[in-house]
Amino acid sequence: MFQLRGSLSRTQSIVLGLIGLVLFVLVWWILAEALAVQRPVVDGYTTRIPSPAEAAEQGINLDSLLRADSIRYEEATEFTKVYPILPTPGQVLKAFPDLVNSKRMIPNALLSVWRNLQGYFWAVLICIPIGFIIGLYPIFKGLFSKQVDALRYLPLTALVGMFITWFGIGESMKVSFLAFGIIVYLLPTVIQRIREVEEVYLRTVFTLGATDWQTIRSVYIPSVMAKLMDDIRVLTAISWTYIIIAELLNKQGGIGALIYDAGRRGQIPDVFAILLVIIVIGFLQDRLFVYLDNRLFPHKHFKRKLNGIQEIAYGIYTALGAVILYLLLMGVFNIFGLSGAGFLTTALLLLVVASIAMVIFGELRVRNAAQQAEKS
Repeated sequence: MFQLRGSLSRTQSIVLGLIGLVLFVLVWWILAEALAVQRPVVDGYTTRIPSPAEAAEQGINLDSLLRADSIRYEEATEFTKVYPILPTPGQVLKAFPDLVNSKRMIPNALLSVWRNLQGYFWAVLICIPIGFIIGLYPIFKGLFSKQVDALRYLPLTALVGMFITWFGIGESMKVSFLAFGIIVYLLPTVIQRIREVEEVYLRTVFTLGATDWQTIRSVYIPSVMAKLMDDIRVLTAISWTYIIIAELLNKQGGIGALIYDAGRRGQIPDVFAILLVIIVIGFLQDRLFVYLDNRLFPHKHFKRKLNGIQEIAYGIYTALGAVILYLLLMGVFNIFGLSGAGFLTTALLLLVVASIAMVIFGELRVRNAAQQAEKS
């Protein structure tokens, strides 16, 4: 366990992970207690001072009120512990029922996830073809590579006003802002991954007499997409940062609006509870990308072809295609004011369900193949 770049067994990883979690919670609790303060419990003490206009209207003498409050404060004999900076783990856990029941945290979280996924779909849909064109052909590289590299230095939060001007303050603005935030980082990465394709593969297909399209299909696309999945995983944290910023505008639901309201009201346990929810969602999203990477690019992780991988890939590509088609058609329906969106949603939902069934079937085949390999 102390060897440089050593590996842990599965049991060691689980045990050490649990110990690390306990230590983290313990340090959290110690810090919360250390930062806690004692405040007196005073009957009739008010923390809100009336404005001069209110005092004049109600006949209140502000000097007398403040003097009376100060006397009550100084003569207090009972104190209570409060946590103005860092709540305890117990307080954060107690905040969840109210967030779920009164503040609709689950629907707001699902809305943010949907916006996040839409931003990813549009960003990937734009970056991959444009990135391949710029990365593969010298004429487009010369024309646009410098501009693409310069995108990384854009202060995206300063562009919020422009997106409001272009798209309004509705749903399209939030998704567009998130997609642009991902494009800024993803597009230069696609071009860089094309440059990193190993020359030995290109020489091999050239020797075999492959055309330009065959070279792109058999070498560039598999190589770039296999590496790009790891880059998309890294963008998960960035995407959640921008979705929180977008949801602060107009506050039409979403976990960003929820955490902003909790922070303004000084509900610190609620803020930490929502942050934990974001962390869990980000972790699950990361695991989803890991799964897609394992199943769509098995050559990176397995030494032999597994039965069922093809069915899983077909199911995943079909589900992704259905979602992209839904987003494209819904955009057309909204622009031209067409009807029939309900039927379209139902049809594509059935297609997604069928795709998931295909993925499950493929997973069963992979599991059976793995069990048979262990027996043999």
